[in-house]
Amino acid sequence: KTFSFVMPSVIKEIELDKDDLGLITSSQSAAYAISKFISGVLSDQISARWLFSSGLLLVGVVNVLFSWSSTVAIFSLLWFFNGLAQGFGWPPCGKVLRKWFEPSQFGTWWAVLSTSMNLAGSVGPIIATLTASYSWRSTLMVSGLICVGAAFLCLIFIQNEPADVGLRNIEPEPKKKKGSATDNDSTLKELLLSPYLWVLSGAYLVVFGVKACCTDWGQLFLIQEKGQSALVGSSYMSALEVGGLLGSIVAGYLSDRAVAQAAGLRIYGNPRHGLLLSMMAGMVMSMYLFRIAVTPDSSKLWILTLGAIFGFSSYGPIALFGVIANESAPANLCGTSHAIVALSANIGGFLAGLPFSTIAKYYSWDIAFWVAEVICGITTLVFFLFRNICTKMGRVPKKED
Repeated sequence: KTFSFVMPSVIKEIELDKDDLGLITSSQSAAYAISKFISGVLSDQISARWLFSSGLLLVGVVNVLFSWSSTVAIFSLLWFFNGLAQGFGWPPCGKVLRKWFEPSQFGTWWAVLSTSMNLAGSVGPIIATLTASYSWRSTLMVSGLICVGAAFLCLIFIQNEPADVGLRNIEPEPKKKKGSATDNDSTLKELLLSPYLWVLSGAYLVVFGVKACCTDWGQLFLIQEKGQSALVGSSYMSALEVGGLLGSIVAGYLSDRAVAQAAGLRIYGNPRHGLLLSMMAGMVMSMYLFRIAVTPDSSKLWILTLGAIFGFSSYGPIALFGVIANESAPANLCGTSHAIVALSANIGGFLAGLPFSTIAKYYSWDIAFWVAEVICGITTLVFFLFRNICTKMGRVPKKED
């Protein structure tokens, strides 16, 4: 999100309208959606360590090249490649987590790891605002070089599974019959025919898209339509990410508690659904207040509070959707399941780019955020109605059924 962080500084130096900005952000989202899907499938086949490290290296190189550019076409092309490279990040992380942690700890540690984006997102806007007073190009240059260095460190220190360092694996490899898969292995067709996969995908598309609307455009909304300063806008972004950090951890921990109290996962419904629905409702409420209750005279504390509440309510469901998609799928297709759900989410991220900015251009930011708010509310209601459907993806063993 480095471009989103430095966007106010870039448009001061280079003449870019809302369509140009939307094209650049959407190019990244489109590429990220494609790449993350491919990466999820590949994570079931190749080394997660190499997949993650190579992606991070490419991200660094693209950021450096972006800092040398000045046209919309080059910006969009490079940010497309940035999206492709970033898609190789999270799926390998999810695979490594499942290999290293017990199922009863999976949600908590998934959430803890997912807070890394919140830490970067909370510090990023402030650093970008301060350094952009010198040059936004230097901000992108430094961030790119940091990524290159981190990629080599990850290649050295990340291990795919406990067996790589002489420890016993958490999940033993299933015994296969001669020339065939195990009886419990599901096929890709069985996974794709699971209704719950598509319920999750649809809800995740909306939640991630609405979150992206606020992280990509919330700063400009405050500056251009609510009369706030650039510092307040960047502070709002940081507060959103801090709230998201707490929301992810709370969602992971409390949902693990819910699973433990329910004595494990069920075939119909999921113990994590109650918390998931509560946080989605919180997204709708905080978006309404952000749109209605912020004025040019609003205090900075009030704006930061709304940012933190939205971050808490949005990043919690994002963490839970990933956990549920992974744990509800058969072990041999968990990476693919997460890839499909994540693909839907990133389609939502794409829609939060150019389509969302087009609504803002022809109507207003207020109308655009109202549309996102209504869609999020409808999705929460629909997910509530489907909360008790069969949540076991793929083949359901006869004993369990």
